[in-house]
Amino acid sequence: MAPQTDLEDVVNSEIKEWHFHIYFHQNNAEEHAAALDLRDAVLRLRRDGAFVAVPLFRVNTSPMGPHPVGSYEIWVPSTSFASVFSYLSQNRGNLSIFIHPLTKEERKDHEFRNAWMGAPFPLDLSVLPDMMPEVPLQYPSLKLGYSAPGPEFTLEERRHIGANIERILEGEKEAARAPPRKSD
Repeated sequence: MAPQTDLEDVVNSEIKEWHFHIYFHQNNAEEHAAALDLRDAVLRLRRDGAFVAVPLFRVNTSPMGPHPVGSYEIWVPSTSFASVFSYLSQNRGNLSIFIHPLTKEERKDHEFRNAWMGAPFPLDLSVLPDMMPEVPLQYPSLKLGYSAPGPEFTLEERRHIGANIERILEGEKEAARAPPRKSD
């Protein structure tokens, strides 16, 4: 199947929320402490305005759902994804982190639309539904992610930004050029 290229379809299907699952071997006191230290650091940085990231109140000290070891979840809206990813990639130590989007296709999100920082762990995907009726909203009071009041840019604004970037990059010999539009 060819990648989607219709601007409206791409924008409308954009993933707006993510989970970062911090894994630790529950019988390893050093890993458990490192995971909790990282969680506390994320909470302090959120408080101080570095990014929006919401660790779930619960820390799982044994396997939970599809996750085979101790873990906790951090919810991140797409507007903070790069900042949180950057921070965790530099500060995770030896901990593994499982990252997946939040969509109605929970099993696909965990099986195919994922990424790992550190060593991957096998997941028990049998506990996940293939399709849910709605995207599960988390923290709608923040009005971020799927609960945001509207898009950051209209389609026309996006087209304008894209055209401007193409014009700027004309002078950059290392930058690949976008192919012409079918209507050009």
